Amino acid sequence: MALSPLLLAAGAALGNVIGAFAMVHRERRSMLFIETSLAFGAGFMLALVLIGVLPEVFTSSENPWSVGMFVMGGYLLVHVAQHVIPPHFHFGEETHAVSRGAVYSALMGLGLHAFFDGVAIASGFLVSAELGLLFFLAVVLHKLPEGVTISSLMLAGGQGRRGAIGAGLALGLATILGAVLTESVASLATHGLALAAGVTIYVAASNLVPELQAGRSIRMTLAFLGGAVALILLGSLLPVRAQ
Repeated sequence: MALSPLLLAAGAALGNVIGAFAMVHRERRSMLFIETSLAFGAGFMLALVLIGVLPEVFTSSENPWSVGMFVMGGYLLVHVAQHVIPPHFHFGEETHAVSRGAVYSALMGLGLHAFFDGVAIASGFLVSAELGLLFFLAVVLHKLPEGVTISSLMLAGGQGRRGAIGAGLALGLATILGAVLTESVASLATHGLALAAGVTIYVAASNLVPELQAGRSIRMTLAFLGGAVALILLGSLLPVRAQ
């Protein structure tokens, strides 16, 4: 059966819900796995963008300056959505009480990021099925900690378990919407890969890497390096460029 961007986006979206369930039920082993996947995903995502995506978007365009603007635009868009509009936000479990306004502004910021997760998968498929699959793997790896983040914020904001699970589901739906619109909106089909590259750089380098650096854990460092190595090995096996 041929790979479908929409089907893979739906599969990735489940990661938000699973992460939210793990947070709500405080499953210790699941949380340990999710913490490690955060570090592995950061390495995988950075390597994917730097090795697989940026060369593709720059060499396939007659206007590299314009491509660079879209990459930077994606980066800045997520920065504003996650760290300018929300008064309080960080990846990982929230341990302090937060206001209702902070909770929903963070949900909006993560919703924008989740939307571009779907854009990344679908726009990757417009280049090649292999690049779309690699983007799917990159998205899945950070969907689990993303679900933990939003559900813990909901709990810290007094929204209860139902609100926490609902927030994870909302992020998943935003991912599916991103994939759907990329296939139907011409501007996203044209510039989606460059925008997704900027978003992915931000999530990996500005959200995830600081979280794993704060812990100074050998396990997390090895997981981060392992993620980068895994992408390099997969990239050597899969022709990610357009055929």
